Amino acid sequence: MASMNVDKRDEKIIHLIRPDVQKMQVNHVSSGRGIIKLDARESPYIWPAYLRGEWLEEMQAVSLNRYPDPESTDLKARLRQVFDIPHGIELMLGNGSDELIQIIGLAMRGVGRKVLAAEPTFSRFQMISTYVGMAFVGVPLNQADFSLDMPVMLAAMKRHQPIVTYLASPNNPTGNIYTQNEIGQLLEASHGLVVVDESCFGFSSESMMTQLSRYDNLLVLRSLSRMGLAGLRLGYLMGSPRWIKQINNLRLPFNINALAQFTAEFALNYFDVFEDQAEQVRRDRVWVAENIRRLKGVTVFPSEANFILFRVAKGRANAVDAALKQKGICIRNLSDESPLLRDCLRVTVGKPSENVAFISALTSSV
Repeated sequence: MASMNVDKRDEKIIHLIRPDVQKMQVNHVSSGRGIIKLDARESPYIWPAYLRGEWLEEMQAVSLNRYPDPESTDLKARLRQVFDIPHGIELMLGNGSDELIQIIGLAMRGVGRKVLAAEPTFSRFQMISTYVGMAFVGVPLNQADFSLDMPVMLAAMKRHQPIVTYLASPNNPTGNIYTQNEIGQLLEASHGLVVVDESCFGFSSESMMTQLSRYDNLLVLRSLSRMGLAGLRLGYLMGSPRWIKQINNLRLPFNINALAQFTAEFALNYFDVFEDQAEQVRRDRVWVAENIRRLKGVTVFPSEANFILFRVAKGRANAVDAALKQKGICIRNLSDESPLLRDCLRVTVGKPSENVAFISALTSSV
């Protein structure tokens, strides 16, 4: 029976909306206005002026009165060329990697089925698994360096028989990668799908894309967000045509709008610009890590992503985060998100001037 204090308009919501949905908390994302925004793993670089001008001129030819190509045919062809996607591997596009994770969940859901992931990792794996009604199993990474605990992972896969196993490499929020040998062992042990999220592929030395033809149960998920195109919300899933065809059956038509298709294809024609920006981030990542490492009582973890995870003195994460915000710098406070992340903060690598400002503020805050 509803409480006497509940508004009658809310009674129907309480009665009809799933209880687990009512309890969910939406992640807060800072707007970035008036601050140095280093919390969201975005590229700090805008397009060069000449590129923006050409893009705006050519965009006038996009017919907004017509529906977009439902298969994004030209864009998929360009993705194949630019990223040298292996012959015989199929592509599926999504509104960011989030939509693709959701579609995988909807396609694989079933009574008693489970999803497994090594944790801490990308929160959408657990969130979306819960949305679609599947049980989520988190397997802790090694505490010292966030590497895969292979005996524990293999034992968990044998025990739970997950229908989908997610691995983010480089992992978010830790920044480290998993080896092809480790992922290969998990693929061979799995009776279901293994989805490797390579959203930070542009900053990493390893990729499972070359192994797609070897493992039938491997899917590789990527996003253009980290490479300077976060505003487009464009992700792509690669794998065996047999898997992609079935998963694609649940994709809503026209999920990639005409402006996104045009803009992504245009940007891929100039992808050397974005690769140069990524190379700058990789160089600056070394500088930022070295300067954080110099601070007393701070531990820096190796990263092959466009961000760096570091741990401050015990119990100091909230205070450091608050001090940085007062100085106009926004990073990600992870201290309360997992026991393994206690006292940890994550900073996105910014432009050189932003990195200098961050190090200066951090030095006076720890």
